[in-house]
Amino acid sequence: MIDVTAEIDDYLHRLFPLCRSLTGEPNRKTLRIIQEIVPLSIHEVSSGTEIYDWVVPDEWTVRDACIVNSRGIRVVDFKNNNLHLMSYSVPIHSTMCWDELRSHIHKHDQLPDAIPYRTSYYQRDWGFCVTGAQYEELANETEPLTVRIDTDLKKGSLSYGEYLLPGVSNQEILISCYICHPSMANDSLSGVLLTAFLARELTKSKNRKWSYRFIFVPETIGAITYCAMNEAAMKKIDVGLVVTTVGGPGAYGYKQSFEKMHPINKLIEEVFNESKLTFVTYPFDIHGSDERQYSSQGFRINTATISRDRYYEYSFYHTSLDNLLFVSASRINSTLSLYWQLVRKLESRCIYRNRVPFCEVMLSRHDLYPATGGAQRPNNKCESDLDLVLWLLHYCDGKEDIATIARRLETPLKSLEPTLELLVAKNILEQV
Repeated sequence: MIDVTAEIDDYLHRLFPLCRSLTGEPNRKTLRIIQEIVPLSIHEVSSGTEIYDWVVPDEWTVRDACIVNSRGIRVVDFKNNNLHLMSYSVPIHSTMCWDELRSHIHKHDQLPDAIPYRTSYYQRDWGFCVTGAQYEELANETEPLTVRIDTDLKKGSLSYGEYLLPGVSNQEILISCYICHPSMANDSLSGVLLTAFLARELTKSKNRKWSYRFIFVPETIGAITYCAMNEAAMKKIDVGLVVTTVGGPGAYGYKQSFEKMHPINKLIEEVFNESKLTFVTYPFDIHGSDERQYSSQGFRINTATISRDRYYEYSFYHTSLDNLLFVSASRINSTLSLYWQLVRKLESRCIYRNRVPFCEVMLSRHDLYPATGGAQRPNNKCESDLDLVLWLLHYCDGKEDIATIARRLETPLKSLEPTLELLVAKNILEQV
């Protein structure tokens, strides 16, 4: 079992304070820190670049933001929590009364102690997010309040990270996470760290059957940009995973890919069942994360997600209470182990076809039959090399994967691999 709990905990504390958004230096710093785990390539796409129906936005930089009362006290201070400032707020320095300020203040209706997460990515605006107590304090101020937002919105670039891991086959599996959320531990950061450590674990594996495309992007616009920049490669991918919300204390679950009967969904359920875990099944819908982009008509990648306290489902979602007390490194590590089991299943999901489908193969022609016949006493168990050969030739029809065949034969997958390699070498089986 993978155990990188201590490392995950260290990176959680290092990455949590960074004020990430769609663009900006905190995103680059995040990617540079992830490079300590896995050798990402970091790419930049200039502001103003047209991406399908979208345009890469200006780069946002924030230095300070606060609301100060008439006594010089910072009632709301960005330096205390990144979420106090609505992401992509434009600069402002003004004095105003509460009635004028009120429309720019956001609070959580159900969680008075929480700071909500709000954005204004594609509309020039500004705002602050506050707790219930801060809201009341501002509302009760009779003197004008000073509002200061020291930010820039200028031409710059959108940053994303990419790690391509080749295998025996050129067929790729996509594994994607998003890096854009500031100071929220389950939504975004937990998935970023799981993805990085999953990539590192896969790097250690020898003789990988599939190739893997790991990407670290800002949500939505980053995924759209990546698809546009890598359109030909993305069109060839059949299956993918979007990794997010994997470290909360609540229930495990998985969101199905858009094709309900696609094997990725069956394999995920097998992982849960074999681990004896109860789980929630979420059918595919058009809301959610970047599976919306990868599943779009131009790409149609069957993209699924294993989660723990899934987005939308937990009360601390998109608030300051989604913090390092809510998420634990040990739970991220446990979900990492599930993703690792799934990857191992994907690695074993090879399909072979018998090149001699009409009647049986003359095994003696290929030195696969005992020199002296007549002594065999067959049964329904795979107790000899000959049994394995016969059963594999019977079941390998180009439709069922070898992991399913191994279960059918009640034989460990590793026990079949030498025979499979032998039959391929003798040009009797071929991988499809």
